[in-house]
Amino acid sequence: MKYSANFVWENKDYYDIVVVGAGHAGCEAALACARLGFHTVIFTVSVDSIALMPCNPNIGGSSKGHLVREVDALGGEMGKVIDRTFIQSKMLNRSKGPAVHSLRAQADKAEYSRAMRQVLEDQDNLDIRQMEVTEILAEDGKVTGVKTYSGALYRCRAVILCTGTYLKARCIYGDVSTYTGPNGLQSANYLTDSLKALGVKMYRFKTGTPARIDRNSVDFSRMEEQKGDERIVPFSFTTDPETVQIDQASCWLTYTNEKTHEIIRENLDRSPLFSGAIEGTGPRYCPSIEDKVVKFPDKNRHQVFIEPEGLHTTEMYVGGMSSSLPEDVQYAMYRSVPGLEHAKIVRNAYAIEYDCIDARQLKSTLEFKNIDGLFSGGQFNGSSGYEEAAAQGLMAGINAARKLQGKEGIVIDRSQGYIGVLIDDLVTKESHEPYRMMTSRAEYRLLLRQDNADLRLTKIGYEAGLIDEDRYKKLLKKEEMIDQEIYRVNHVNIGTTPKVQEILRSCGSTELNSGTTLAELIRRPELSYEKLALIDKNRPELPDDVKEQVDINIKYEGYIRRQLRQVEQFKKLENKRIPDDIDYNNINSLRIEAKQKLSEIKPLSVGQASRISGVSPADISVLLVYLTGGSSGSSGHKS
Repeated sequence: MKYSANFVWENKDYYDIVVVGAGHAGCEAALACARLGFHTVIFTVSVDSIALMPCNPNIGGSSKGHLVREVDALGGEMGKVIDRTFIQSKMLNRSKGPAVHSLRAQADKAEYSRAMRQVLEDQDNLDIRQMEVTEILAEDGKVTGVKTYSGALYRCRAVILCTGTYLKARCIYGDVSTYTGPNGLQSANYLTDSLKALGVKMYRFKTGTPARIDRNSVDFSRMEEQKGDERIVPFSFTTDPETVQIDQASCWLTYTNEKTHEIIRENLDRSPLFSGAIEGTGPRYCPSIEDKVVKFPDKNRHQVFIEPEGLHTTEMYVGGMSSSLPEDVQYAMYRSVPGLEHAKIVRNAYAIEYDCIDARQLKSTLEFKNIDGLFSGGQFNGSSGYEEAAAQGLMAGINAARKLQGKEGIVIDRSQGYIGVLIDDLVTKESHEPYRMMTSRAEYRLLLRQDNADLRLTKIGYEAGLIDEDRYKKLLKKEEMIDQEIYRVNHVNIGTTPKVQEILRSCGSTELNSGTTLAELIRRPELSYEKLALIDKNRPELPDDVKEQVDINIKYEGYIRRQLRQVEQFKKLENKRIPDDIDYNNINSLRIEAKQKLSEIKPLSVGQASRISGVSPADISVLLVYLTGGSSGSSGHKS
């Protein structure tokens, strides 16, 4: 049979779900769908870009470590893969309280990508396809498939968009502008038009990355060595801690100086950031070195971290000095930094512009409100970071699968996890820059610690079908051990014996005047469950993670109870559902701005409505009266 040039080929391999993009969001989405039994295909512009780290080669960090732990607790893959491919690991913020402790691991960039690709290749129900998706097919507001650059049609019941920073991507430094994706990979130039035709509102955002330099050209003697933790804590709750105790690579710390800043200031007119050549909005919390110098003129130095990209490459990442300045200026400013006087650039720093969406078009399940069966996750939603992407991809995958199962979507609320905070912020609040997760965004962060992510979310992962029976039973056993030990410790009486007083003195604690409980001693700042083992003769043998939970729950009991009371109040508003068919224009006492914002975002609950910018507490009071059948509108509406 001879085919004409205009022939459209329809792929007869039936797919339940199509995932567009194979970055950190796409990988989690595709794995979740396939593991839940749905025939899934993941499209990527290059199979070499699967789980690529085009920017910082690490996983975790402040607040982001919480997200990775939560992804793992729900049955995701990121934590498992980084545990197998890290080259250095550190627990950040150890000097502070447990709420802000965050695990961060330096990845072997190539090995991480290779390992995640292997997971995808070995997964049943999952096909990998190197091809650009150019069009979303929809009929009567419902997704029916996708069309590729080659003209092939792939029919499906749901699509998950995880395009990252590839849509109409443009990489820029100085006067150099190339229409490519990260790392010089092919950009995706056609899908934006298809989405706009479906009524999707798009933004133009920007991010950037620093140069990579040759390790052999760095003078480490002029820098401070940054070593990993002596005892390594794994990301995944399923990883045996003994298997991650490895020899670690070092990172290095140096600083910019006034000469660096002078070079930058003198060449700002050549920066596309300041000349107007870059149109996209960049992340405020991850600024370029040009931004730092301009916005903080009184600061005479900025930290620069020199971090290895892997064990089998000499490329080093220059953390803290992302830039879009011309190549000659990059050389001058990098070589003004102590230890980099003879630095050789392997890859220039660059900024990247890309298309993304206004995430307020999404439901809390990450499905588009006006396009049935179309889901979205990752940087395409206007966020930044690998961890934020993985979290959204996982939830989009779970909810796409549940839609096909005929089940209600799973929504993690702000009191259950950082994932809940992340998604709620994205779909509720207007964002004019790439959204970055931070501990300060979580109102209930003392409850949402990284150490208890499994206790908070594994049951939800089990309900979704991504946590197996064995892991679920282990969680129930862990809960039982924690509860029993907390009860026991609260009922262990400690007397004023010479041995007790001696141990207290050795720990820098005051002696007892009268008897007390072991729990009361643990609450002292200088003491802990572990330090008091010598005076606790009936202590059972317990796993380290159980001991950690006992210590934290006793030491912070008062603060935890206070936050639990706050959560009760939060839940009252979250549980007040708003009917899908509500017409806010019928609520006469609502301000015009509130009517517009509520009609646009269509919040699921009064709690979500209260977090919308432009909706005041007075508007919420009016809404509550209306929902309970009061007289604030032209007619009452029972909820």
